[in-house]
Amino acid sequence: MRIRGTIGEWPVDLTIELEPAEWAQLGHQVELAAPAEKATPAPAVRQTDDQWQAAREALRVAGQMTGPELLEQLEQLTGSTVAGKRLLVRLRHSAEVKVQSAGDAPVYHWIG
Repeated sequence: MRIRGTIGEWPVDLTIELEPAEWAQLGHQVELAAPAEKATPAPAVRQTDDQWQAAREALRVAGQMTGPELLEQLEQLTGSTVAGKRLLVRLRHSAEVKVQSAGDAPVYHWIG
């Protein structure tokens, strides 16, 4: 099995070689780890366009915020840590936002 890609700016090229017996043992362990019953999925946290617009507006008004500050605001906005994190990821990938690494926490900048 070969895995290629990047982690940040670093290239990754990983090759994993297993003998047939090792693959069989790995497959057996996966079967043992599989739950006997289907787990009930967690309730989905729905993200609305209103929440997305409010998240964008909060960062726009502030101009810039650290990741923890922004996440705290997004959690308050959505009432959920999971939904807040989803909005944070969505902001990170937005063309209107620049994320800068600074010390322990990233800084989110509104660039519009």
